[in-house]
Amino acid sequence: MSNASNAPLRVALLIVSTTAAKDPSTDASQAVLSGVLEEEGDGKWELVDTKIVPDDVTQIQQQVMLWADAASDHINLILTTGGTGFAVADNTPEAVSNLIHKSAPGLVHGMLAASLSVTPWSPKGARENLQAVLKTLPHACLQAAGMDSRSLHAGGIKKLEAEAGIKSSGGHSHSHDHHHHDHGNNHPAGHSHSHGHRHSHGHGHLVRHTVPSSNPMSNDPSLGPSRRNRESPYPMLSVDEALGKIKEHTPQSEVVTVKVDTSLPGHVLAEDVRARENVPAFRASIVDGYAVVVPSDGNLKGVFPVVSVSHASPGEVKPLKEGEIARITTGAPLPPGATSVIMVEDTILKTMTDDGKEEKEVEILADGVKEGENIREVGSDIKTGTVILNKGEQISAVGGEIGLLAAVGVAEVKAYRKPVVGVLSTGDEIVQHDRPGDLRLGEVRDTNRITLMTAAKEHGYEVVDLGIAADKPGTLEETLRDALRRVDFIITTGGVSMGELDLLKPTIERSLGGTIHFGRVAMKPGKPTTFATVPVKNNAGQRVTKAIFSLPGNPASAIVTFHLFVLPSLHQISGVSPAGLARVPVTLTHDFALDKARPEYHRAIASVGKDGKLLAASTGGQRSSRVGSLRGANCLLCLPSGKEPLKKGAKVDALLMGGIRSEH
Repeated sequence: MSNASNAPLRVALLIVSTTAAKDPSTDASQAVLSGVLEEEGDGKWELVDTKIVPDDVTQIQQQVMLWADAASDHINLILTTGGTGFAVADNTPEAVSNLIHKSAPGLVHGMLAASLSVTPWSPKGARENLQAVLKTLPHACLQAAGMDSRSLHAGGIKKLEAEAGIKSSGGHSHSHDHHHHDHGNNHPAGHSHSHGHRHSHGHGHLVRHTVPSSNPMSNDPSLGPSRRNRESPYPMLSVDEALGKIKEHTPQSEVVTVKVDTSLPGHVLAEDVRARENVPAFRASIVDGYAVVVPSDGNLKGVFPVVSVSHASPGEVKPLKEGEIARITTGAPLPPGATSVIMVEDTILKTMTDDGKEEKEVEILADGVKEGENIREVGSDIKTGTVILNKGEQISAVGGEIGLLAAVGVAEVKAYRKPVVGVLSTGDEIVQHDRPGDLRLGEVRDTNRITLMTAAKEHGYEVVDLGIAADKPGTLEETLRDALRRVDFIITTGGVSMGELDLLKPTIERSLGGTIHFGRVAMKPGKPTTFATVPVKNNAGQRVTKAIFSLPGNPASAIVTFHLFVLPSLHQISGVSPAGLARVPVTLTHDFALDKARPEYHRAIASVGKDGKLLAASTGGQRSSRVGSLRGANCLLCLPSGKEPLKKGAKVDALLMGGIRSEH
């Protein structure tokens, strides 16, 4: 323990400045802060790394996480400077707050009390903020590193104060008679609030109602109902914009080796596949008949001795001379020396062997015979080294791709890994769909989880049932953290609207450090559909990104948004192109009312009419909570918004969810 407490604590400094990122010579804060560590740190600190990043949330977070996650070269303290003001580009607090597991408001107050009126981006402000808390930080760093608190606190407050170099004053460990500086003018002691910065004390985290152009943040669950956003802070995206975000932010594909067996269908090839062997690998007969050595005149009329039999089963075949013939079956290899095959229909059996079991002599009735007749030559189907399947091709179970790979001796291929999908329902009101007994007031059977799990399985993905999570911040966070360890891709339903228990967005952003790429889409049904990515470590300790789709709780909304948004993302990770459902034009069999404001994805039944046209009829009432509207649906009609209904006979696009039947 003495070594741990005596060794210098390792410090990393992150300078957030777009200007300094372009020209490091413009930064003055590094020299100032390293000076404070050296002069006032009592030899307890060692500045081991300094990085400069522009005012960009992603780059700030990436660098902080690299330092925080370093297994070797452990960093005890990360200091950031810059990017904390009110300018649009000042993103440091938003970037870092998502990554913090345990906040320290006391240290914040200490910095505010010591430097209330100093401009926060000036080197002077950075120096005073660090000076205010530097003495207390070794203690905090040792605790955070896992040192036993009982040992650390042995000797009481006085010993800690003496070690930290802090003097007691009237029973308090910190004196409050700091001098405040306002651009170089000294002021007497006291908390003067007359300066340019409005620091609010004792009001917790203020809810920020954002304009669409800013970086929106969901509700802080720790705030009461009266302090929540009264409307969604997320800008309303069109469906095309949402699909664009999905394409841009869907996690990278991973290439794996897959065996050529029954698990291969559904996989997309990640590289061209070449034939390892010729097909056929030997000269083979394509008929039942007799292998012969064709004479120069091509005349084979006459009686010939049958000297051997060549079956399709492998074995040694003795060479054939002119004037001899060998009985041969379809697919069997030609005997060495044979140059053609005469069909059995062009022959007459003359004599049998003495035991009556085999042919002895056969008469051939053929003239003008050429070499190579009725023979399949080596490599005539597929030659060694030729490309038999291309990168990007999907292996199906209904085509012959598996047979083709098997034919040329390919035992394994490089393919894009299909993500394992986890499905989670959220809400205290949700109960297992097959729970016996009547429902109590307010309870709802979980229809979405089983529906989405079967939909994902139908599209060829391995699915993990993540169960039902309660509407409590800690419970949901723990459930999602556990899920991110078990699966590659999470689908949740419920908890994305505007109620105080709708915790998915704040949990993803505030607890998991995720990024919400969109939280509202201009469509019917499915407006609160949410797409996010979360940085996690995989089993190899590498940092990867995983996708979370949070779908609305209404059953119709969930199934529509799965097909419209989730499936294209799954396809993209799996290498399937084009991603998403096939889009085809259909003719409406009746009038369709339109939503005045939003485009609608209408559950419908598509069928083939007598004239071969694709027809579409509604499944009935389309209210998003109406489970009945899913019955029999095999497509989603892409209806525009509008005041007037679309008339019978109009053409619209349909997204095909299932097979199409003929009209009876």
